Amino acid sequence: MLRRLERSDRLNWSVIEKYLPLYEKATVLTLKIGWLGVLFSVAIGLAVSLIVHYRIPVLRQTAKIYIEIFRNTPLLIQLFFIYFGLPKIGVSFSPEFCGVLGLGLLGGSYMAETFRSGIEAVDKIQYETALSLGMSKAQVMFHIVLPQAITYSTPAFVANIIFLLKETSVFSAISLMDLMFTAKDLIGLYYKTAECLVMLVVFYLLILLPVSVIGSVVERRLSYASFGD
Repeated sequence: MLRRLERSDRLNWSVIEKYLPLYEKATVLTLKIGWLGVLFSVAIGLAVSLIVHYRIPVLRQTAKIYIEIFRNTPLLIQLFFIYFGLPKIGVSFSPEFCGVLGLGLLGGSYMAETFRSGIEAVDKIQYETALSLGMSKAQVMFHIVLPQAITYSTPAFVANIIFLLKETSVFSAISLMDLMFTAKDLIGLYYKTAECLVMLVVFYLLILLPVSVIGSVVERRLSYASFGD
Protein backbone atom coordinates (compact mmCIF):
# COMPACT_ATOMS: atom_id res chain seq x y z
CA MET A 1 0.00 0.00 0.00
CA LEU A 2 2.83 2.39 0.94
CA ARG A 3 4.65 1.62 -2.29
CA ARG A 4 1.54 2.49 -4.30
CA LEU A 5 1.25 5.82 -2.48
CA GLU A 6 4.93 6.61 -3.10
CA ARG A 7 4.55 5.86 -6.80
CA SER A 8 1.45 8.04 -7.06
CA ASP A 9 3.36 10.96 -5.53
CA ARG A 10 6.00 10.89 -8.26
CA LEU A 11 5.78 13.03 -11.36
CA ASN A 12 4.69 11.20 -14.47
CA TRP A 13 7.18 12.37 -17.08
CA SER A 14 5.22 10.79 -19.92
CA VAL A 15 2.29 13.04 -19.00
CA ILE A 16 4.57 16.09 -19.02
CA GLU A 17 5.92 15.10 -22.43
CA LYS A 18 2.38 14.63 -23.73
CA TYR A 19 1.17 18.06 -22.57
CA LEU A 20 4.34 19.95 -23.50
CA PRO A 21 3.09 21.11 -26.95
CA LEU A 22 -0.03 22.59 -25.35
CA TYR A 23 2.07 24.59 -22.90
CA GLU A 24 4.37 25.76 -25.68
CA LYS A 25 1.38 27.03 -27.67
CA ALA A 26 -0.03 28.74 -24.58
CA THR A 27 3.36 30.34 -23.89
CA VAL A 28 3.46 31.86 -27.36
CA LEU A 29 0.02 33.42 -26.81
CA THR A 30 0.97 34.63 -23.32
CA LEU A 31 4.16 36.23 -24.62
CA LYS A 32 2.40 37.83 -27.58
CA ILE A 33 -0.35 39.46 -25.53
CA GLY A 34 1.97 40.23 -22.64
CA TRP A 35 4.60 42.09 -24.67
CA LEU A 36 2.03 43.91 -26.80
CA GLY A 37 0.44 45.05 -23.57
CA VAL A 38 3.83 46.17 -22.24
CA LEU A 39 4.57 48.20 -25.38
CA PHE A 40 1.10 49.75 -25.23
CA SER A 41 1.61 50.61 -21.55
CA VAL A 42 4.97 52.28 -22.28
CA ALA A 43 3.38 54.49 -24.96
CA ILE A 44 0.48 55.43 -22.66
CA GLY A 45 2.75 55.95 -19.67
CA LEU A 46 5.13 58.23 -21.53
CA ALA A 47 2.29 60.35 -22.96
CA VAL A 48 0.51 60.64 -19.59
CA SER A 49 3.73 61.49 -17.73
CA LEU A 50 4.45 64.33 -20.16
CA ILE A 51 0.90 65.65 -19.78
CA VAL A 52 1.26 65.68 -16.00
CA HIS A 53 4.78 67.15 -16.14
CA TYR A 54 3.80 70.04 -18.42
CA ARG A 55 0.58 70.63 -16.43
CA ILE A 56 -1.60 70.74 -19.55
CA PRO A 57 -5.04 72.08 -18.51
CA VAL A 58 -7.94 69.61 -18.42
CA LEU A 59 -5.74 66.81 -19.77
CA ARG A 60 -3.68 66.87 -16.57
CA GLN A 61 -6.76 66.35 -14.40
CA THR A 62 -8.00 63.62 -16.75
CA ALA A 63 -4.59 61.91 -16.62
CA LYS A 64 -4.58 61.93 -12.82
CA ILE A 65 -8.08 60.44 -12.68
CA TYR A 66 -6.98 57.73 -15.14
CA ILE A 67 -3.92 56.90 -13.02
CA GLU A 68 -5.91 56.63 -9.80
CA ILE A 69 -8.68 54.50 -11.34
CA PHE A 70 -6.42 51.96 -13.02
CA ARG A 71 -3.83 51.74 -10.24
CA ASN A 72 -6.51 51.08 -7.63
CA THR A 73 -8.64 48.48 -9.41
CA PRO A 74 -7.63 44.86 -10.18
CA LEU A 75 -6.85 43.87 -13.76
CA LEU A 76 -9.49 41.14 -13.53
CA ILE A 77 -12.23 43.72 -12.91
CA GLN A 78 -10.94 45.87 -15.77
CA LEU A 79 -10.98 42.88 -18.12
CA PHE A 80 -14.53 41.99 -17.09
CA PHE A 81 -15.62 45.57 -17.80
CA ILE A 82 -13.95 45.61 -21.24
CA TYR A 83 -14.94 42.08 -22.31
CA PHE A 84 -18.39 41.73 -20.74
CA GLY A 85 -19.44 45.31 -20.01
CA LEU A 86 -18.66 47.21 -23.20
CA PRO A 87 -20.70 44.86 -25.45
CA LYS A 88 -23.78 46.01 -23.52
CA ILE A 89 -23.35 49.41 -25.18
CA GLY A 90 -22.47 47.96 -28.57
CA VAL A 91 -18.66 47.94 -28.26
CA SER A 92 -17.05 44.51 -28.44
CA PHE A 93 -13.51 43.27 -28.97
CA SER A 94 -11.82 39.91 -29.40
CA PRO A 95 -10.41 38.28 -26.24
CA GLU A 96 -6.86 38.92 -27.49
CA PHE A 97 -7.48 42.62 -28.02
CA CYS A 98 -9.21 42.89 -24.64
CA GLY A 99 -6.15 41.34 -23.03
CA VAL A 100 -3.76 43.76 -24.71
CA LEU A 101 -6.02 46.75 -23.98
CA GLY A 102 -6.56 45.82 -20.34
CA LEU A 103 -2.88 45.15 -19.73
CA GLY A 104 -1.87 48.33 -21.56
CA LEU A 105 -4.26 50.53 -19.59
CA LEU A 106 -3.22 49.01 -16.27
CA GLY A 107 0.47 49.20 -17.11
CA GLY A 108 0.14 52.72 -18.48
CA SER A 109 -0.95 53.99 -15.07
CA TYR A 110 2.13 52.47 -13.44
CA MET A 111 4.49 53.49 -16.24
CA ALA A 112 3.19 57.07 -16.08
CA GLU A 113 4.22 57.38 -12.44
CA THR A 114 7.55 55.70 -13.17
CA PHE A 115 8.41 58.10 -15.99
CA ARG A 116 7.11 61.11 -14.05
CA SER A 117 9.35 60.34 -11.08
CA GLY A 118 12.31 59.87 -13.43
CA ILE A 119 11.66 63.21 -15.15
CA GLU A 120 11.36 65.00 -11.83
CA ALA A 121 14.65 63.45 -10.67
CA VAL A 122 16.59 65.36 -13.35
CA ASP A 123 18.11 68.55 -11.97
CA LYS A 124 16.09 71.57 -13.10
CA ILE A 125 19.25 73.57 -13.73
CA GLN A 126 19.99 71.34 -16.73
CA TYR A 127 16.62 72.18 -18.20
CA GLU A 128 17.12 75.92 -17.63
CA THR A 129 20.67 75.87 -19.00
CA ALA A 130 19.57 74.09 -22.19
CA LEU A 131 16.78 76.64 -22.73
CA SER A 132 19.23 79.51 -22.24
CA LEU A 133 21.43 77.98 -24.97
CA GLY A 134 18.57 78.23 -27.46
CA MET A 135 17.12 74.72 -27.37
CA SER A 136 13.35 74.34 -27.59
CA LYS A 137 11.35 72.69 -24.81
CA ALA A 138 10.83 69.60 -26.97
CA GLN A 139 14.56 69.32 -27.71
CA VAL A 140 15.43 69.67 -24.04
CA MET A 141 12.92 66.99 -23.08
CA PHE A 142 13.89 64.39 -25.70
CA HIS A 143 17.65 65.00 -25.85
CA ILE A 144 18.52 65.86 -22.26
CA VAL A 145 15.76 65.09 -19.77
CA LEU A 146 14.29 61.81 -21.05
CA PRO A 147 17.61 59.93 -21.46
CA GLN A 148 18.47 60.69 -17.83
CA ALA A 149 14.91 60.03 -16.66
CA ILE A 150 14.99 56.58 -18.25
CA THR A 151 18.22 55.83 -16.40
CA TYR A 152 16.72 56.87 -13.07
CA SER A 153 13.51 54.94 -13.64
CA THR A 154 15.05 51.70 -14.98
CA PRO A 155 14.59 49.64 -11.76
CA ALA A 156 10.91 50.58 -11.48
CA PHE A 157 10.46 50.15 -15.24
CA VAL A 158 11.79 46.58 -15.14
CA ALA A 159 9.68 45.81 -12.07
CA ASN A 160 6.60 47.05 -13.93
CA ILE A 161 7.35 44.80 -16.91
CA ILE A 162 7.68 41.75 -14.65
CA PHE A 163 4.48 42.73 -12.84
CA LEU A 164 2.56 43.06 -16.11
CA LEU A 165 3.80 39.75 -17.49
CA LYS A 166 2.72 38.04 -14.27
CA GLU A 167 -0.70 39.67 -14.53
CA THR A 168 -1.30 37.72 -17.76
CA SER A 169 -2.29 34.84 -15.45
CA VAL A 170 -5.81 36.32 -15.16
CA PHE A 171 -6.47 36.24 -18.92
CA SER A 172 -8.08 32.83 -18.56
CA ALA A 173 -11.12 34.65 -17.12
CA ILE A 174 -11.97 35.96 -20.60
CA SER A 175 -11.44 32.62 -22.36
CA LEU A 176 -7.89 33.25 -23.54
CA MET A 177 -5.98 29.97 -23.78
CA ASP A 178 -2.91 31.25 -21.99
CA LEU A 179 -0.72 29.28 -19.59
CA MET A 180 -3.12 29.49 -16.66
CA PHE A 181 -6.12 28.51 -18.80
CA THR A 182 -4.21 25.52 -20.19
CA ALA A 183 -3.12 24.34 -16.73
CA LYS A 184 -6.62 24.64 -15.23
CA ASP A 185 -8.20 22.97 -18.26
CA LEU A 186 -5.85 19.97 -18.15
CA ILE A 187 -6.24 19.61 -14.39
CA GLY A 188 -10.02 19.64 -14.74
CA LEU A 189 -10.01 17.08 -17.55
CA TYR A 190 -7.31 14.62 -16.48
CA TYR A 191 -6.63 15.37 -12.77
CA LYS A 192 -2.87 15.52 -13.35
CA THR A 193 -2.48 18.35 -10.86
CA ALA A 194 1.20 17.98 -9.93
CA GLU A 195 2.44 17.66 -13.51
CA CYS A 196 0.33 20.57 -14.76
CA LEU A 197 1.36 22.90 -11.94
CA VAL A 198 5.05 22.03 -12.30
CA MET A 199 4.89 22.85 -16.01
CA LEU A 200 3.02 26.08 -15.24
CA VAL A 201 5.75 27.20 -12.82
CA VAL A 202 8.54 26.22 -15.21
CA PHE A 203 7.08 28.10 -18.17
CA TYR A 204 6.43 31.24 -16.15
CA LEU A 205 10.02 31.10 -14.94
CA LEU A 206 11.18 30.79 -18.54
CA ILE A 207 9.21 33.94 -19.35
CA LEU A 208 10.14 36.05 -16.33
CA LEU A 209 13.69 35.08 -15.37
CA PRO A 210 15.31 36.41 -18.59
CA VAL A 211 13.51 39.74 -18.10
CA SER A 212 14.77 39.95 -14.52
CA VAL A 213 18.36 39.06 -15.46
CA ILE A 214 18.51 41.38 -18.47
CA GLY A 215 16.92 44.18 -16.44
CA SER A 216 19.55 43.80 -13.71
CA VAL A 217 22.37 43.92 -16.27
CA VAL A 218 20.94 47.01 -17.98
CA GLU A 219 20.41 48.71 -14.62
CA ARG A 220 24.04 48.14 -13.58
CA ARG A 221 25.41 49.34 -16.91
CA LEU A 222 23.32 52.49 -16.86
CA SER A 223 24.37 53.12 -13.28
CA TYR A 224 28.05 52.78 -14.19
CA ALA A 225 27.61 55.04 -17.21
CA SER A 226 26.02 57.73 -15.05
CA PHE A 227 28.08 57.60 -11.90
CA GLY A 228 31.16 55.53 -12.66
CA ASP A 229 32.24 52.22 -11.17
